[in-house]
Amino acid sequence: MKINLVMIVKNEERSLERCLLAARPFVDEMIVVDTGSEDRTKELAREAGARVYDFVWVGDFSAARNYALDQSDADWNLVLDGDEYLRKSSRKQLEQEILKGNKRYGEGKWMGAVLRFDSYWETKDKSSVSVHSALLPRILPKEIRYKGMIHEQPDTEIPCTLLPLKVDHDGYLLDGKSDRNLEYLQKAVRQEPENPYYWYQMAVTLRESHKLEESLPWFRRLWKEEVPGSSYQVDGVIRYLYTLMDIETEASLIEAMEVIEGAGSVFLKRADFHFACGIFYTKLVLSDVGRYMGYLPRIEESYLECLKIGEHPEMETVAGTGSFKAAYNLGLWYELSGQPKKARLYYQRAVRDGYEPAKERIKLL
Repeated sequence: MKINLVMIVKNEERSLERCLLAARPFVDEMIVVDTGSEDRTKELAREAGARVYDFVWVGDFSAARNYALDQSDADWNLVLDGDEYLRKSSRKQLEQEILKGNKRYGEGKWMGAVLRFDSYWETKDKSSVSVHSALLPRILPKEIRYKGMIHEQPDTEIPCTLLPLKVDHDGYLLDGKSDRNLEYLQKAVRQEPENPYYWYQMAVTLRESHKLEESLPWFRRLWKEEVPGSSYQVDGVIRYLYTLMDIETEASLIEAMEVIEGAGSVFLKRADFHFACGIFYTKLVLSDVGRYMGYLPRIEESYLECLKIGEHPEMETVAGTGSFKAAYNLGLWYELSGQPKKARLYYQRAVRDGYEPAKERIKLL
């Protein structure tokens, strides 16, 4: 079984060496296609043992991906970006899981997903980092190619199953990525105006660029569109709630309440959704205590439901919404409502998960 690493890169000298060194134990060859670097990217790739090719950028990520895949003769291609780093694991275990997939689906009739952990700034002042997990199809049988100008996806309907590879990604910590993507997304939407996946990407990108009001029409379209089995719609609706809460007008809070009350069973299974509800009910009550006092119990109920559901990174979630973040917010709730014993209990639970802010709250009790 031959497995190759296949990448497209541009100006990745900050992270490329780390990426390649982490991937090298899993693959037979490393193929790096450069789309116009002006730094030491190509030199670093060669030093790490990769075969390096040049591709003239044509404004289409799929075209570049497919050119890179054309250079590979492997049975399976592992696709990574230059700011992604495989965690330590076993090539033998990976091969065993691929053989199981071949037995279940047929050789080359399925593709493998990796579990990626995206780091991003939780606050505008960049004082704390959150981690969001996502399942991404990144181990492709040799015939599979990509489609889509940006946020490209494998051009296939074959099943995708999770393989034992975990990837850390730090690219969202860098400035300017959302603005760059927005230009390509606008072109993509003009080409495929009825593609709900592009609605999702437009909404998220505008939100990340702090263009909250501009993101709302895209979030609303996604909320109203039925996308059966779509993980991106669930994620998009949760981000929609946060956007409405960030705008924090009476109208936006009412809109958020309508979304929460209209959420179906797929949302009720997600700790992320209940965590957003806990924040929402807090903001709602504080906006008009006399009018919304009846919603106070829902704050506690929301965070307790988070802890009941627990952590499920394979469901594409923000780390902590089913554990330490929910426990910490419960601690705050109990502290503010005059229940210090319960507050300490949940702060201690957050501390056990390594959440440092909870230690400070315990000191102040």
